[in-house]
Amino acid sequence: MGLSTPKQLLKIAGKTILEHTLCVFEEAPDVDEIIVLMNPGFLQDAADCVRRAGCTKVKAVLPGGTSRNATTQLALDALADHPAETTSVLFHDAVRPLLSQRIIRDCVAALREHRAVDVAIPSADTIIQVDEDVIVDVPRRANLRRGQTPQGFRLATIRDAYEKAWRDENFEATDDCTVVLRYLPGTPIYVVPGDEHNMKVTEPVDMFVADKLFQLASSDAPDLTEDEYAAALGGKTMVVFGASQGIGAAIAELAQRFGARVFGYSRGATRTHVERPDDVAGALAQAYSATGRVDFVVNTAGILRIGRLDAIDPEAIEEALRVNYLAPIHIARAAFPYLAKTGGQLLLYTSSSYTRGRADYSLYSSAKAATVNLTQALADEWSGDKVRINCINPERTSTPMRTAAFGQEPPHTLLSADQVARTSLNVLLSGLTGQVIDVRREDPLSGGRSG
Repeated sequence: MGLSTPKQLLKIAGKTILEHTLCVFEEAPDVDEIIVLMNPGFLQDAADCVRRAGCTKVKAVLPGGTSRNATTQLALDALADHPAETTSVLFHDAVRPLLSQRIIRDCVAALREHRAVDVAIPSADTIIQVDEDVIVDVPRRANLRRGQTPQGFRLATIRDAYEKAWRDENFEATDDCTVVLRYLPGTPIYVVPGDEHNMKVTEPVDMFVADKLFQLASSDAPDLTEDEYAAALGGKTMVVFGASQGIGAAIAELAQRFGARVFGYSRGATRTHVERPDDVAGALAQAYSATGRVDFVVNTAGILRIGRLDAIDPEAIEEALRVNYLAPIHIARAAFPYLAKTGGQLLLYTSSSYTRGRADYSLYSSAKAATVNLTQALADEWSGDKVRINCINPERTSTPMRTAAFGQEPPHTLLSADQVARTSLNVLLSGLTGQVIDVRREDPLSGGRSG
């Protein structure tokens, strides 16, 4: 980077890179302990990151060595009291903050059968071998992978490899799997599929890419069985704004079927205007008065105006902004005291247009981008109060609002409101917060159906 501050301490998406990375491992069920190794001159800064991130799994913040290999050895020394055969360790670059829980799970699972594990992805580019800027070989791309981290080992294996390596006066390796490959050549190193998002922040441009990826990052909530839905929703209170039709109506109906006490509000059915703070406060107070609690607040209300900005009536502009952006703010402010009592969740909705504004509905797409930022900001603000907030990003969905704006479309090209409602319930009953959850007809990562 060419900076005096270590990369781990630079901020992206509102936090230091180190904080983001620590939180990934803090949330991983298979990870029991975390050790941070840091440039000796910045140990207090690293400790401050641990404190801000609230990472209870961090057992030590230690000075690193003068090289990658020396730092690994210091980590191994810190694990001297751990049983070598039954302890597994993951070594991860602190500057890979977009690591997924899937990769961690796969690494831990692989270490139950293998003694060494690497993470890698196929190379989309042709790799060339050069000598003084002249190509001397072009290896077969099918056999090549781009290495990532974490790299995982049985503690006994990586200790043994380093003990042998330090006896070699020419010892030098850029990563820990190379040490095992060279000094324990009979030990297979299993490769776990990585992820393009698991990028390493190395160059200045990586800061901008990583920041954008954090904004676009999408999580998944696990599907529940019918019995699990009933157990989780029984006796809970849900308030749904925009409940008279479309996704809101589908969520209200589904939650009620599984035992939740649902209070649905809309402009047409209850004359509740989400852009009016008093209406929102009154709706929440009514639900709380009737049941003594509010566990979930869902806002699906929105207005989609089609047309060039310069041709839209000023009053229509004001209404769109009040409903699509100010309303989520009013709802968040009014819902917070109730949700803080129950450790509940606020669920908002965005649109695929939030990633890049769309011509002819600039007001809608820009408000949806703002809703994503509001979600991510409030997740941080509310984390200490155990109040969660997430945002659903559905693909084009068959709703009355969409039909009014775009007319009749082929049904097979649209999600159903019921599909979005099911994913919404999954998110409400998960531990997620600050996440954008995509709902698609087809999952581009698996090639299968989703929703």
